[in-house]
Amino acid sequence: QVQLVESGGGLVQAGGSLRLSCAPSGLTVTSYGMGWFRQAPGKEREFVGAISRSYSIGYYADSVKGRFTISRDNAKNTVYLQMNSLKPEDTAVYYCAAVRPGYSTYKTAGSYAYWGQGTRVTVSS
Repeated sequence: QVQLVESGGGLVQAGGSLRLSCAPSGLTVTSYGMGWFRQAPGKEREFVGAISRSYSIGYYADSVKGRFTISRDNAKNTVYLQMNSLKPEDTAVYYCAAVRPGYSTYKTAGSYAYWGQGTRVTVSS
């Protein structure tokens, strides 16, 4: 059984940083493309970024490009989302997800087979 567990969310002031972690069980992060999505209150879930299975290429939404970085620690079987220069509009529940084998459309939620339960990030102004 696959489970993705996010951690690292919390309350931070604008301009601050947080690092989210995603530690899957039942799958290895080297075998899957991994993505992060977020959902703010009253809004639809949106793509934040992803890291490809091969070559660890990062893909980012325009809204976070240059501020957020996705990385992968193969030894710890963990994917990270480093968030810098946080803004109040980054406030949301952040979800980690694993891409369906054979899919490479990282920005589409339907490309993902497994999802975590989410971790809340609140950025105060």
